[in-house]
Amino acid sequence: MSDVQSDQPTPERNRIEKLVSSARFENAIFVVIVFNAIILGLETSAFVMSHVGGLIHFLDSACLSIFVFEIALKLYARRWQFFRRGWSVFDLIIVGVALLPGSSGLSVLRALRILRVLRVISVAPRLRRVVEGFITALPGMASVFLLMTLIFYIGSVMATKLFASEFPHWFGNLGLSAYSLFQIMTLESWSMGIVRPVMEVYPLAWAFFVPFIMVTTFAVVNLLVGLIVNSMQDAHHEEDVAKTDTYRDEVLKRLEAIEAKLNSK
Repeated sequence: MSDVQSDQPTPERNRIEKLVSSARFENAIFVVIVFNAIILGLETSAFVMSHVGGLIHFLDSACLSIFVFEIALKLYARRWQFFRRGWSVFDLIIVGVALLPGSSGLSVLRALRILRVLRVISVAPRLRRVVEGFITALPGMASVFLLMTLIFYIGSVMATKLFASEFPHWFGNLGLSAYSLFQIMTLESWSMGIVRPVMEVYPLAWAFFVPFIMVTTFAVVNLLVGLIVNSMQDAHHEEDVAKTDTYRDEVLKRLEAIEAKLNSK
């Protein structure tokens, strides 16, 4: 019974919840995130660290302390409700990684402090919608990636059998062929770098590479882009509908209040 009562909002918790949910508080955290990102970038400069390294470390620790204090306030105000918000858990993980010790085998994890910059996603609504749209598109993207895997496997087997004898450094095995085909798909030096040298030995090699580019670069990749764009549009539409419903509910409440006053007279 006492646990249930402890989870009930108190005036103090309501005040803190109002504070951490306010636009002013979120804007302040956004400024700290950007400032911290600059500090982490300056830490990579040997010249800066040799002159003001102590100040840089102090400012970095101060930013981390602000993030920890923010998380503590939200945990106190929201209790278990905090863990029901995906972005709150995301913030907790990012800040938790930054608190890992920088000694012994965990020193490499200190480089993950730059992940704190990703917190700007949870603060900026527009970036949040982009990420949400991308996550929504993942199920459909999985099917496209499976199709891409099949195409690459078939292409790698064919390329290895066709060109391995003369060009083992590009098509000597399935792994090398897949990597070369990936380079061709990105259109990075694909013609002068790979295809034209191959065509000097195999003049009809274009009959393999051109259809591969048409299928992968212009069809499958654009299909991925289309899925992401559609998911983002759906996310925007859902948000607009939610805002419209909220506005309608507020209008209805005001009309009911006006009607109640008129009836009381």
